[in-house]
Amino acid sequence: MGRDPPGPAEDEAPGAAAAAAAAAGAAEREGGGGEEGEGRARCGAEAGGCYLALCARPVHFEKANPVNCVFFDEANKQVFAVRSGGATGVVVKGLEDRNPISFRMEDKGEVKCIKFSLGNKILAVQRTLKSVDFLNFIPDSPQLEYTQECKTKNANILGFCWTSSTEIVFITDQGIEFYQVLPEKRSLKLLKNQSINVNWYMYCPESSVILLSTTVLGNVLQPFYFKSGTMAKLSKFEIELPAAPKSSKLSLSERDIAMATIYGQLYVLYLRHHSRTSNSTGAEVVLYHLPREGSCKKTHILKLNRTGKFALNVVDNLVVVHHQDTETSVIFDIKLKGEFDGSTTIHQFVLPPRSIQPYQIPVAGPASVTSQAPVPCKLYSSSWIVFQPDIIISASEGYLWSLQVKLEPVVNLLLDKGKLMDFLLQRKECKMVILSVCSQMLSEPERGSLSVIATVFDKLNNEYKKYLEAEQSYTMVVETGLSRSNPLLKRPVRTQAVIDQSDMYTHVLSVFTEKKEAPHKFTIAVLMEYIRSLNQFQIAVQHYLYELVIKTLVQHNLFYMLHQFLQYHVLSDSKPLACLLLSLESIYPPAHQLSLDMLKRLSTANDEIVEVLLSKHQVLAALRFIRGIGGHDSISARKFLDAAKQAEDEMLFYTIFRFFEQRNQRLRGNPSFTPGEHCEEHVTFFKQVFGEHALMKPTTF
Repeated sequence: MGRDPPGPAEDEAPGAAAAAAAAAGAAEREGGGGEEGEGRARCGAEAGGCYLALCARPVHFEKANPVNCVFFDEANKQVFAVRSGGATGVVVKGLEDRNPISFRMEDKGEVKCIKFSLGNKILAVQRTLKSVDFLNFIPDSPQLEYTQECKTKNANILGFCWTSSTEIVFITDQGIEFYQVLPEKRSLKLLKNQSINVNWYMYCPESSVILLSTTVLGNVLQPFYFKSGTMAKLSKFEIELPAAPKSSKLSLSERDIAMATIYGQLYVLYLRHHSRTSNSTGAEVVLYHLPREGSCKKTHILKLNRTGKFALNVVDNLVVVHHQDTETSVIFDIKLKGEFDGSTTIHQFVLPPRSIQPYQIPVAGPASVTSQAPVPCKLYSSSWIVFQPDIIISASEGYLWSLQVKLEPVVNLLLDKGKLMDFLLQRKECKMVILSVCSQMLSEPERGSLSVIATVFDKLNNEYKKYLEAEQSYTMVVETGLSRSNPLLKRPVRTQAVIDQSDMYTHVLSVFTEKKEAPHKFTIAVLMEYIRSLNQFQIAVQHYLYELVIKTLVQHNLFYMLHQFLQYHVLSDSKPLACLLLSLESIYPPAHQLSLDMLKRLSTANDEIVEVLLSKHQVLAALRFIRGIGGHDSISARKFLDAAKQAEDEMLFYTIFRFFEQRNQRLRGNPSFTPGEHCEEHVTFFKQVFGEHALMKPTTF
């Protein structure tokens, strides 16, 4: 499982392993023998406990064999299947690009390395230790190869890396050479070179950093950073070997090193097979933080508590460590708390070891033949090759997968809800899983205590507040015009970890109150706990949450509690809340005065309040309100009659119509509507429904 697989199995073609080994940049980790009696943890029949899976749509390519050599380009994430040195065809496939690139090239000897530039415009092929050949894939450009020999005399090319669409780095055993490719001229221009003894190299395309292993022991690492035609030498650093080497020979293998970006920072990961402390058994992964400026520091140690053959991936900012002997994997999250010894943080794995989810390989062939069952894929195979950050290739089976983390099984494996939230909030696709956890902890049989629920709410609102503050700062900068002086300023990205009030209301709290499973005291306590958490983080509470509290209190006739909440301003004033209270007058008369007091505190325009009530079909409440403030003599009859008619309640329409007839009688001595009031259609409707005799007769004194 890694860069140098063991010799091919008896049923494999003899060249398969050698071809697989040609795929550069892998990270096999090999150490002492496996621990005795260590079981092979499986995921159960339903694969319910597996939190890692191979992607559903892998790249399928021709298996490695004596005629077909397989290569992987870590920058473009492409697999090259090269038949007969390219003479009988080269097929290039990637996870992102579903349309394979196919072409032929002249067989000029064994291909050692083959990669496209970023954008697939120029192909580079290494066939000898001294030079690299180039071929343009630009429309209307002649298909003629051109060659660049390495500049350093007596140097051998170990490999090359494309750092852009036209920039390439040759790594030799005596240094690095940075070139610009000029496709129109079919030539290369040396931009910069650096002499240094090199044992092996590694490239991290995400950060454009090449790492060189130097010195006799190989444990002094020299990084170089490349950006738009420039090459910068970063601070070199030394990897602490487990013990003083007995002889002066290469002691740090490329198989034990990986480079990856974790939480936006570049790390060098070192698999140390034996801890430096004698009382600790088992291997560990040591993380060195490699900043753009400043020195590289050892920051984290991941304890594996076992020995054997390992391989590393990084998925969704998690370090995944595969263990071949037990056919299981574990994950580490460096954002979670660990033991800090003053300089480094020591982490244990987050979840118990589990196998990658079982994977079925579909049987190829015509539809009539493929009715047979798919074949189970051999997981953790010795022919697997692992690339950063999340690629697994089986050269012997002809598949390339990306590794994925499944969050649903984590919920049942990480029982501490606080720690579970810390873990989930850092994951990319976390929103629906988090909302599902929130729903679960409010329902039987997994109902949590109020203190646990409060902890979860606080963790969610902490993320929510951070986003709101970032958004506010960005808006302020844009409005003040400072953004022009800072072109790098970007709007904050709303990740799935931002669970706002509408998310909680829609997916969790409204559903929870509707179910009516929990005791009402618990229901109200949960709602108030969420509001408390929002207030603690100084987040303005949306009125619909208060409405949910009021409706829940009313359902259980807890009017005394409602009165207290309003009296002591537990529920903040708002127009929608005041309107809701007005509508409650029929079942709780004091609600009318409570709503008026609230509206006065809000200094709301009276006609605006009437509009809001009418829009909510609270026609009687609107009328009571307008009478309460003494404005009922000047209001528009038509507006109220329109609203009453839209409510499709005949008795309501009758009541409102009669009210305005009585007003007309009182003000003008006649119940009829004047033409200026435009109420003719309502008079006609009233006659149709209740008969002409129901119209009020003028009263004379």
